[in-house]
Amino acid sequence: MKSYEFTPQRVCARKITFDLDEEKRIHHLKFQGGCPGNLSAIGKLLEGRSAREAADILRGNECAGKGTSCADQLSKALEKALSE
Repeated sequence: MKSYEFTPQRVCARKITFDLDEEKRIHHLKFQGGCPGNLSAIGKLLEGRSAREAADILRGNECAGKGTSCADQLSKALEKALSE
């Protein structure tokens, strides 16, 4: 299992951390800052799911006209991790 840390841009969350297992499945997803209830729910929903599938689902989601969101930033973090 490998751990990742990502600093999101233009959103309320200040940090995203998660682990990917050998099959590139998400574990221990945590957001620092942002909307606690919604971001905790995202972590629960994505536990054990494919990072590629999650990135595809979340990509392009917007919040409050920012052109991005915590979910969209998570998709960027997952894509970066998958490219390593």
